[in-house]
Amino acid sequence: MFTRKLIVAASLSVMAVLPALAFAQAKPTHPGTPEEDIRYKGAPVPIKPEDVKETISPKAPPVTAEEFARAKQIYFERCAGCHGVLRKGATGKPLTPDITVPKGTDYLKVFIAYGTPQGMPNWGTSGELTEKDVDLMARFLQHEPPQPPEYGLKEMKAAWKVHVAPEKRPSKKMNNLNLENLFSVTLRDAGKIALIDGDSKKIVSTIDTGYAVHISRMSASGRYLFVIGRDAKVDMIDLWMEKPAVVAEIKVGLEARSVETSKYKGYEDKYAVAGSYWPPQFVIMRGDTLEPLKIVATRGMTVDTQEYHPEPRVAAIVANHHKPEFVVNVKETGKVMMVNYSDLENLKVTEIATARFLHDGGWESSQRYVMMAANQSDKIVVVDTKEGKREAIVNVGKIPHPGRGANFVHPKFGPVWATSHLGDETISLIGTDPKRHKQNAWKVVQTIKGQGGGSLFIKTHPKSKNLWVDTTLNPDTAVSQSIAVFDVNNLEKGFVSLPIAQWADLGEGAKRVVQPEYNKAGDEVWFSVWSAKNHQSAIVVVDDKTRKLKAVIKDPVLITPTGKFNVYNTQKDVY
Repeated sequence: MFTRKLIVAASLSVMAVLPALAFAQAKPTHPGTPEEDIRYKGAPVPIKPEDVKETISPKAPPVTAEEFARAKQIYFERCAGCHGVLRKGATGKPLTPDITVPKGTDYLKVFIAYGTPQGMPNWGTSGELTEKDVDLMARFLQHEPPQPPEYGLKEMKAAWKVHVAPEKRPSKKMNNLNLENLFSVTLRDAGKIALIDGDSKKIVSTIDTGYAVHISRMSASGRYLFVIGRDAKVDMIDLWMEKPAVVAEIKVGLEARSVETSKYKGYEDKYAVAGSYWPPQFVIMRGDTLEPLKIVATRGMTVDTQEYHPEPRVAAIVANHHKPEFVVNVKETGKVMMVNYSDLENLKVTEIATARFLHDGGWESSQRYVMMAANQSDKIVVVDTKEGKREAIVNVGKIPHPGRGANFVHPKFGPVWATSHLGDETISLIGTDPKRHKQNAWKVVQTIKGQGGGSLFIKTHPKSKNLWVDTTLNPDTAVSQSIAVFDVNNLEKGFVSLPIAQWADLGEGAKRVVQPEYNKAGDEVWFSVWSAKNHQSAIVVVDDKTRKLKAVIKDPVLITPTGKFNVYNTQKDVY
C-alpha cells in the first residue's frame, strides 16, 4: 500500500528508521516498542469532534470541511491520548504547526504509516488507517489544533442534578447488605457499575453511570460511593438506600479520570473533588450533593524546562489524612498540588515540584507518605503529606503503573511499597520506613522479575503473604490470561502462574486478567476476566491462602468488567 517512493520523498532523516519499517510491514506491531505499551496509550479521548472549533491555517495544505471533521474524529480516537488534545505533547511528541509545517506532508505520512522505534504506532502498515486517512492526517497536523470548548461553572451547574435531596435520604441503613464487603465493579463499555455482595458473590444491582468508569471512591463514612467516567460524569450513590441508587450527578468536563472525598477529621463527607483531563482543572464540590463550589485551573509551567503548558491533565487525587487537603497530581507539568480545603474563599495550594508525567499511586503503610508514579520519566515520587514537601524521587523500571501499589514487610529490608511496570517485566520494591530502616528508605531495595511487561496493577493485603501481579496488556495471551503470585517471605523463589482465565471457563474472547482486589477480610482476591463487550466476561475469586479457585461469577450483565473496589479497603486506603 505504501511505496518506497513515499519514503524517498520524505526527509533524509527518515532513513534512520528504514530497517524498522520493513519489520513493521511484516508484523502489525511496532519494532522496539512493547505491544502492551501501544495498547495502553491508544485509548480514545471522549471529546465530541463536532464540539471542537476548527482553525484553518493558510500555510498548511488544503483540507476540506468534510476531511477536517473526519481528521478530528481520528485524532481524538487514535492520537490525543499520547500527543494531547492541543498537540502540545504528553507521552508522545508535540505536533504543533511550527514543527509539522516545515516537515511537510510526505515526511509526516511516513511516520504515520510506519511509526518510529521510539513508540509511535505504525498506523498505516498495521491496517488501522487507510492510505487515504494517512494522507489526510499528514495534512491535518499542519493546521492549528482544533480547540475544544472550555467547561466552567455555568456548564457544570447545567449538568448538575440532585435526584434525592439529603433531607429525603434514609437516616439509617435500610438494607441487609454487608456494606464493608461490597464491591463496586466497573462495567467499562456498558457505562455501568455492578454492586456485588462479597459474602454471597451475588450481583446486588447494576447502576447506570458515565462511560468507562475509571475509579470508584468511598466517602469517609463509608456511606457514599463516588464513581467517575472517562466522559467526566460523576455519580454519587447512596449505599444506605433499600436499593442503592444515584442520588446526585454532575459532569465536570469533557474528559476525566479522578474523584476523591475529604477524609480529614472534622471534614468527613463534607467535600468531594474531581479532576479533569479537559479542561485541565479540578473542581471542589459539596460532599452531599455534588454542587460545584470551586474550580481551579492547572495550566502553568513545567517543572523541568519551566515552559508554559496549556494542557496539564489532572491524574490521581488522594485525600490527606494529616491535614484538610487533597493531594492532586498534575500530569504534564509534573507538579503535586496540596490543596487545603479548610477555607475555599481563601484557598491555599502548596505546589510541589516533582517529575513529569505524574499518573497513579497510593499510600505507603503508615499513610504519611504518598507514592506517585511519574510514568514516562520511569520514576516514583515520594511526598511527605504531614510536612507538605517532596521527600524523594526514586528511579524504577520502564513506565511504572502501580495502581495504588502494594505494601508489605520484607523479611530483610522492612516495610516496602511495590510497583510493577507497563514497559518491562520487573517489579520494584522501595523501602518506606525512614525511622527503623533509614538505610533502606526511598531506595529500590530489590528488583524481582514478573512474567512480562504490560502490568497494570499489583496487590497484596496486610493479612496476606501473597503478592499478585497482573500482565493485562501483554501481547502473549498465555501471559495476559494468567496472574503471577509471589510469596513475600520468599521472593527469590520467583512467581507461580495461575490460569485465571482458564478457571473462568469462558468461550471466545480476549479474556485478559486485570486488577487483583481483596475482600475486607483479606482472605480472598478477586480478578476480572475482561473480554470485549460481545463476548462473555467473568469475575474469578481465589482463596488467598491456598491459591485455589473459590468462585466464578458469571452473568450477562458483566459486560467488560475491569476495576473492582472493595468498600472497606477503598474507604480505609488498605493496600
